[in-house]
Amino acid sequence: MLILLLLVSLPFLRKSRSAEKSLAEAQGFGDQTGLRKIRRVDENVVIAEFLRGEFYQGEFTGYRKRFTELVSHPDFSNERENVLRKALLYRRRGRLWRELPHDTQWWEVELTPAEVQRMRVFPRNQWLRYGVPNFLLGETAERIRARILSNSSDAFIDKLRSLSLEMKQDSMFSSVILITIDEATPITIIEGNHRMTAASLGAPEEVHRRFRYLCGFSPHMAECCWYQTDVSTLWRYAKNTVSYYLKHRRQIAAEISAGVLDETGEAEPAKPEA
Repeated sequence: MLILLLLVSLPFLRKSRSAEKSLAEAQGFGDQTGLRKIRRVDENVVIAEFLRGEFYQGEFTGYRKRFTELVSHPDFSNERENVLRKALLYRRRGRLWRELPHDTQWWEVELTPAEVQRMRVFPRNQWLRYGVPNFLLGETAERIRARILSNSSDAFIDKLRSLSLEMKQDSMFSSVILITIDEATPITIIEGNHRMTAASLGAPEEVHRRFRYLCGFSPHMAECCWYQTDVSTLWRYAKNTVSYYLKHRRQIAAEISAGVLDETGEAEPAKPEA
């Protein structure tokens, strides 16, 4: 367990001091808040939107033909569908979703440019390279813009360059998923980081109304490592990761297989994750 904690902690702890500084700096935007809750949103709706944005990924290749309709046209009155969508999302993002506090309430929200200023990209993977020292969306986008102008051959930069160009031609109103503590605290993007950054590269003044924003609020959100990274949140993540691989990954595969059996009468075994 200690070795696992060390492994999952290293990328984060290298940035922990900067992350703490960014939290304090971003809280300075609180007095300017214009974040407005529009309506409560059921967790099943948020899961469906998250899955819709992830369903092109390779982990879903074996499920795409069978479940495209379920993902593209969700029926939230059908509890079996809701269970299947959650199981599918957990196949790729189970460790992420399990870190969110149990008392998280989901709301559709309206933003102003002030909220975009205190919005942070997801502190993981490629974003660790371009998000430091504060992970604020605007500053991250400017660092990436500088790399684009320098004709970087980095595949991550090239992807964002292409996406920014595509978004100038595409006005599709997709959803971005956020988490925070309350209306005045920093906001972290957990789904939609590429789209938000690409939009900031193209028309930063329009980002606050470019997407549909779904935001999870919890007074305990600082206990989530995706929102605030410290030793205690990373320890919690390490324990949950062990539980995920020892127990919940198999349970998820069983739920997906059961869903196929109910629908077709023939089981389609879920492939184990790598």
